Amino acid sequence: MHLQIEKLVYGGDGLARLPADDKGPGKTVFLPFVIPGETVEASMAETRPGFARAKLNTVLERSPERVEPGCPYFGRCGGCQYQHIAYEAQLRYKTEILRETLRRTAKLELQSEIQIHSAEPWHYRNRTRMRVQHTPKFQLGYYRHSSHELLPVEQCPISSPLINQAIRAVWTLGGEKQLPQSVHGIQLFANQDDRQMLVELHVRPGGSATECQTFAAALHQLLPAIQGVIVFASSPAEDDSRQFAPLTSVHPEPGQAIGCDSLSYQVEDHDFQVHAGSFFQTNRFLVGELMQTAVGNHQGRAALDLYAGVGLFTLPLALRFDQVLAVEASPQSLSDLRRNAPANVKAIRATTEAFLFDRGPKLALDLVLVDPPRAGLGERTAKALGRMPVPRVTYVSCDPATLARDLRPLLESGFKVEHAHLVDLFPQTAHMETVLHLVR
Repeated sequence: MHLQIEKLVYGGDGLARLPADDKGPGKTVFLPFVIPGETVEASMAETRPGFARAKLNTVLERSPERVEPGCPYFGRCGGCQYQHIAYEAQLRYKTEILRETLRRTAKLELQSEIQIHSAEPWHYRNRTRMRVQHTPKFQLGYYRHSSHELLPVEQCPISSPLINQAIRAVWTLGGEKQLPQSVHGIQLFANQDDRQMLVELHVRPGGSATECQTFAAALHQLLPAIQGVIVFASSPAEDDSRQFAPLTSVHPEPGQAIGCDSLSYQVEDHDFQVHAGSFFQTNRFLVGELMQTAVGNHQGRAALDLYAGVGLFTLPLALRFDQVLAVEASPQSLSDLRRNAPANVKAIRATTEAFLFDRGPKLALDLVLVDPPRAGLGERTAKALGRMPVPRVTYVSCDPATLARDLRPLLESGFKVEHAHLVDLFPQTAHMETVLHLVR
């Protein structure tokens, strides 16, 4: 069948419509790796009552914005959705998607331009998580597009050069059967100048650091930039589910370290200690600009940083406010936060929801900054935030759909969007980081 692509929707797919018939308007069809304005030949993959999904076969009329992907795995790998689109066009489409999502879900029509922040579109990731398969032969890679099937990859052009060196080293040692069979996942985390790295090994329950010591030594021999290997015990299913948990860490328990268990990560004039298992932003070129954009020029007596992590926003807030309360639920991130924060910061271990319901109405604040995980605040927490007697809220979001959902109760409580920013932390993908400054 031939389809005309109307627009892109959040998640990366293009939207087209089947021809109308005597039963009504044509059904909406979603399909990946297309660009608005293109005519394509596609085959139906799935039909549901309200929509259908299709598979792209051939592009019949190409968009002038279509480019050659920069990765040999693009189209098969589930990590990237936009490598076929010129980077400037990616930014424009993300901006349109953000506006439409806010309009549709939050009933918000932005009155100002969305300010776009971008940097290098390749080799930007300072962290990547890969899956391991041992039988029938060793393989290292990501999930295939729209599946949980492993796609073996030997390079990742959106990850840093040091991470790519580590990928090659793991392939070498895995091929020599030096990686223990209990390891089902590997996470690589490099510091700001791409000169030091931590390696997390995720082993099945019962696995331990002892069985990984030989591999860790061999990996360090191949790549001396590796400062430490940290072993976490969990099942693959547990790891998948924790990626969407309302915490900033996916590890409920500390890992077993072989060598160092943390890195020093410098952002602007701030040094952050980041342990394995703690959350940290992934774009090594834009993390400083994200920090500055979120904190802005606001100052005053007291600020509240929710989902504070290791203190990325807490530390610059502490320079502008007399006192900062920083709330974090993850024990690993909280430990780093307490080491990183200056004396005028009080770090509190709690979930954001519990903290707001317990203490929110009693606080006299000049600013609240929230940076929730992909799941967002949720209705109860957003309403609790809206009830607080605070004049300013800054919302940092990695998911426009949950951002728009959370905005509705905030707008109903009297907030207005003063400034909107799209910080492109995830080039070549459909993901986007949004910073909204709200005032009332």
